[in-house]
Amino acid sequence: TYAPKLILLDISDINCIQDVAKEILNCYGCVDILINNASMKVKGAVQSISLELDKKIMDANYFGPVTLTKAILPNMISRRTGQIVLINSIQGKIGIPFRAAYAASKHAAVGFFDCLRAEMEEFDISVSTVNPTFICSYHRQPAPGNWEASIWK
Repeated sequence: TYAPKLILLDISDINCIQDVAKEILNCYGCVDILINNASMKVKGAVQSISLELDKKIMDANYFGPVTLTKAILPNMISRRTGQIVLINSIQGKIGIPFRAAYAASKHAAVGFFDCLRAEMEEFDISVSTVNPTFICSYHRQPAPGNWEASIWK
């Protein structure tokens, strides 16, 4: 048994994910189960959401889990065991109005992890996606003109 270790990670900061993965592997030697369960969303009409915010949502919901998974994956492949889980959203399967950036990022994640599942079969690594329906999550009301405060985390 290992004592728990708290490691802080901003999943939308792609540049720090490799270092965090190395820290985890150095501490424990391996990861048996990786659960990707971080998300950001914003509500708004397509024309009112900036491209900058679209990219931020994509970084957190797609590139973050993909980058972390790719950092841990070589260790799992070398051991020929492991389990990767993506907690996603029903919006990865269907789109609804005023959630275009969120739905797009979740669709992309489903596509990536579906392909990964097929590729990892030969290494006995299980890849699962969980697509729950709508859940209640923390939300801050934005100040006028402050799009960053309109992000749901």
